[in-house]
Amino acid sequence: MKLATWNVNSVRPRLELVLEWLAREQPDVLMLQEIKCETEQFPTQAFEAAGYGCAVVGQKTYNGVATLSHTPFEITNASLPGVADPAARYIEIRTQGLLLGNLYLPNGNSGGEEGYATKLAFADALHDRAQTLLQANTDFVLAGDYNICPTPEDCAPGALGPEDALVRPQSRAAWRRLRWLGLTDALRALHPHGAAYTFWDYQARAWERDSGLRIDHMLLSPRVAERLRTAAPDREEREKPRPSDHVPLVVTLSEPPPRSH
Repeated sequence: MKLATWNVNSVRPRLELVLEWLAREQPDVLMLQEIKCETEQFPTQAFEAAGYGCAVVGQKTYNGVATLSHTPFEITNASLPGVADPAARYIEIRTQGLLLGNLYLPNGNSGGEEGYATKLAFADALHDRAQTLLQANTDFVLAGDYNICPTPEDCAPGALGPEDALVRPQSRAAWRRLRWLGLTDALRALHPHGAAYTFWDYQARAWERDSGLRIDHMLLSPRVAERLRTAAPDREEREKPRPSDHVPLVVTLSEPPPRSH
């Protein structure tokens, strides 16, 4: 099973890029963030023609998430339980025996301390959702743009200042609280060290200088982690014409073992 997450940074102008990537990579599920359009403006027909059903929570101009699935699915949540902020930042589906949470965690750098508090509140709600799913013995993946560099190795030297919301101690503590529930960071489970960036700013020649960040992640519940085979960012997408500033993170899983009765 192949899963991918990609902050596409506006889906409509990058529709052909996404369709080309889907045709080439053939993921079972693609979770998109920052689609930047209202639900009814999402190019559902184009993706359906490519063989993907669409679960979409859109918003005018900002935010928005969409999950594309090759197989039939059920929408289990169209927002993150416990989050009062109405921004379109979470959608959750069930397919092929997995519950897949697609998230766009607030950046936290705008709006002063209130804006940063919104980021931490979302992270707290995500922790609570993961805890609830674990207690229910659910197999799940929480994937998307977390807007957190978990460790200094996940941020190129000089890319961000120490007060940036993506690297502040409280942000990294929120990430660790999630991990300490027993969740596996798919990429670091297979590649514990080294740069594995998923984002390069459009400014200051960040891509050319490889001044990137690792902020797009997949967290796997315990039984799903046992199935982990590969995990890597698709860096080639950043070289395409008019690319997103993020690239897809692609994870493959082996088939689940048969459940004993």
